[in-house]
Amino acid sequence: MNIYLAGPDVFLPNAAEIGRRKVALCKRYGAHGFFPLDHDIDAKAGDASRQIFHHNEAMMSRCDIVIANLTPFRGPSADAGTVFELGFMAGNGKLCFGYCNDPTLYPDRVRRMAEVSGTDGHLTDKDGLTVENFGLADNLMMIHALDLYGSPLIIPREMPDDLWQDLSSFEACLKLAASY
Repeated sequence: MNIYLAGPDVFLPNAAEIGRRKVALCKRYGAHGFFPLDHDIDAKAGDASRQIFHHNEAMMSRCDIVIANLTPFRGPSADAGTVFELGFMAGNGKLCFGYCNDPTLYPDRVRRMAEVSGTDGHLTDKDGLTVENFGLADNLMMIHALDLYGSPLIIPREMPDDLWQDLSSFEACLKLAASY
């Protein structure tokens, strides 16, 4: 079982360590984890971003499963690159698992960052744009991709002390993936 480990973890100061920890957990469950930083690309090369894209796309194609870290990143929602990777895997018929270490519902996360108003469940931001409010942890497309192509989003009951270092929800995804 080959698992692509999607998420904004690659931007953490200890990204390589997190990758090693996730790969080790995968091994414990009889799987091989593929972390997006597992490459020898020179980040200073003129075409580094394209090389990384092609490398990660090839890595995803070799994998049977994705486990996506959908913890909000630089805003109220998941990392855009991770969302692409989840969509890529779902679109290619791969099993999709995801977790979010922030148990707050999406509209409440938006409220933490922006002025939101509304009545009867219809919420808008200060620009009059609708804030998605289906009682979900994030955008409905991600949530239902997980529902349809793997397992519902894993969310802890309470936010962990360290949002980015806690791998409990990641491990819960691994347990589910191992049962398939």
